[in-house]
Amino acid sequence: MQIVIIGAGYVGLVSGVCLADIGAHVTCVDIDAGRVERLKNGLVPIYEPGLEEKLKSNLAAGRLSFDADPAEPVAVADMVFIAVGTPTREGSGEANLDYVFAAVNDIAPHLRAGTVLVVKSTVPVGTCRRIAAMVSAARPDLDFSIGSNPEFLREGKAIEDFMHPDRLVFGGSDERAANRLTALYRPLIEAGVPHIATSLENAELIKYASNAFLALKVTYINEIANLCERIEGGDAQVIARGIGLDSRIGPKFLAPGPGIGGSCFPKDSRAFVEIGKAVDRRQRLIEEVIMINESRKDEVAGKVLELLGEATGKTVAVLGIAFKPETDDIREAPSLVIIPRLQAAGISVRAHDPEAMAPARRVLDEVVWFDDPVAAAQGADLLVILTEWQHYREMDLRRIADAMKTPLVFDTRLMFSATEIAGSGLLYHSLGRPTFDGRR
Repeated sequence: MQIVIIGAGYVGLVSGVCLADIGAHVTCVDIDAGRVERLKNGLVPIYEPGLEEKLKSNLAAGRLSFDADPAEPVAVADMVFIAVGTPTREGSGEANLDYVFAAVNDIAPHLRAGTVLVVKSTVPVGTCRRIAAMVSAARPDLDFSIGSNPEFLREGKAIEDFMHPDRLVFGGSDERAANRLTALYRPLIEAGVPHIATSLENAELIKYASNAFLALKVTYINEIANLCERIEGGDAQVIARGIGLDSRIGPKFLAPGPGIGGSCFPKDSRAFVEIGKAVDRRQRLIEEVIMINESRKDEVAGKVLELLGEATGKTVAVLGIAFKPETDDIREAPSLVIIPRLQAAGISVRAHDPEAMAPARRVLDEVVWFDDPVAAAQGADLLVILTEWQHYREMDLRRIADAMKTPLVFDTRLMFSATEIAGSGLLYHSLGRPTFDGRR
């Protein structure tokens, strides 16, 4: 099957590489000619474990190619996927569909009869119908179908999520769209992956409802952590495990932290709220989630200041800039709020991240960067962990304590247990748990 994917960003690139890996012939099209040339040479522009290896193997096998011009590949495609960004529109919570509609205008003249046009971008309810109308207006006699195939990829685990998903969702305007999507994903379906064939509107809404619910779970456990901090003996990590063992709840996304970040949850939660407003059914629960999450980052910065006492002239080492481990993505990362807040209080910030320092340097001013966490901790009054990289789990905590001016740690990701802290020389604070004193 000949597949074209419009957009070689995170979703488009991962999807294209993985579809090639399960047997399709895929051309990824991107307007950034420089990016296209780098990808042709096997150079991956994002950090995602396993992606570079799969890209190179499928390039070598001839199942994957890249192009800056959609005309030729679209003209012979069985299916064309739109996988461009839908960021929040400036000044509102709505999804900005400019890139989606620009892609439709670019490809409409080249679509052949019988093509299935599939929207993989996260779009509000009704967008697929709008796209179908746009194509029909440009090509009144064209026989085509439209589908919706939302993605559920976690950054840092995207290859695993694509190849072993919890479910596949196929929205379609007709049987041809549903059948073509089913045929494309047959290797995964035959391996036992559940799939849902439904309307375009349901498929669009499933994506938003999923992300909004996961954001709700994260926000809920952060509220529990706040509660535990006021209850003697309270431990949010134990509470999370206790409720997560309930099969109706499940353990995932029940880890206290410094706030939700990344390219999906904040953006999609805001767009979900706007969808509700548009049909006069406000999603008040998710509106509250957004408000709580925004205040969460300020709360965590406030806890840092509280631990320091007098902040002016103090030095804080920050470990972790990316919004989560195994990615270099800093979009809406808590670090981008917390670090400037600390600097505004007169604190000097030293920082480390295994992958995200390059993008962070472009947006965070007056931070001193280090290639090693121990070097970042040198002379610090407090060390703050904002991202739960495995690299940090494997640190020699005694070396960290010895390097610091004051062996004080604030771990916003609850990475270490009391046993691991014992004898480390650190006074260890975390979210929603008692303080562990490793100085004795």
